[in-house]
Amino acid sequence: MEKEIKIDNYGIVKIADDVVALIAELAAKEVKGVISMSGGIADSITEILGKKNSSKGVKVEVGEKEAAIDLYVIVEYGVRIPDVSWQVQENVKKAVETMTGLSVVEVNIHIQGVHIAKEPKEVKDTKDQKEAKEDKE
Repeated sequence: MEKEIKIDNYGIVKIADDVVALIAELAAKEVKGVISMSGGIADSITEILGKKNSSKGVKVEVGEKEAAIDLYVIVEYGVRIPDVSWQVQENVKKAVETMTGLSVVEVNIHIQGVHIAKEPKEVKDTKDQKEAKEDKE
């Protein structure tokens, strides 16, 4: 579905839903604490079939002058989820409204997971390595 914007006597501008979804995805990923978008099982199936999904983890409903956006997000461990969610809502709303002229009526955030960064494994010195270090000193 495309959204048409009438521009005076010059013609019509059409904005595809995928464009709005891509703008929303990029704006969401700009927020510190957002690791990635989660598309769920439907996006996984399309990837298996070899089709590229340009707006992974974003669902958009565009009307004539308004848009509603659902974002499926994976956040970093340790962040305050309500704060990150609010920042994502603000950033997405501002980006979509600025770039498309649509009025964003809602930005729903669905936290799909928390990413825990793997800590680097501590290297344990063996007895031989310790002796080699002592010999160098």
